Amino acid sequence: MLRRLPDVQRGPFLLESGLSRMLDEFFRDFDRLGFDIAPSFGRTDVYEKDQNLVFETELPGVNKDEISVKIDDDQLVISGEVKRREEIDRENYFRIGRRYGRFQRSFPLPADLVERDRIKARFENGILIVTVPLLESIKKKEKPIEVKVE
Repeated sequence: MLRRLPDVQRGPFLLESGLSRMLDEFFRDFDRLGFDIAPSFGRTDVYEKDQNLVFETELPGVNKDEISVKIDDDQLVISGEVKRREEIDRENYFRIGRRYGRFQRSFPLPADLVERDRIKARFENGILIVTVPLLESIKKKEKPIEVKVE
């Protein structure tokens, strides 16, 4: 999908995707040493399907009423909070691997191609699925321009 987007629209996705991969790689070594500091929620797939831009975000341990989805400027903003279910004294833990607290993820939207008033979100089995209708496919291939050689 990213290769087919015009450079102006593709840039923010490539930057977010590249930074995400870099951070995942950086934090992977900490896990091998027994430190679990990699982000455990908010991993997102973005793809186009049936003239919609679809965002599927993993939100383990989050309840539907703890999720906020909004459009701010030309950004899709997903935020919320993961709460502890029961209080346990910190000294009783052997390992804390789950994440708790507030989270927020932002994704650029191709403003000139999005139908903002028809955006929908649903939450199923720990996965938030946000469907953003497109005015036209962002995957359209540009027709090659033939230039005559003189």
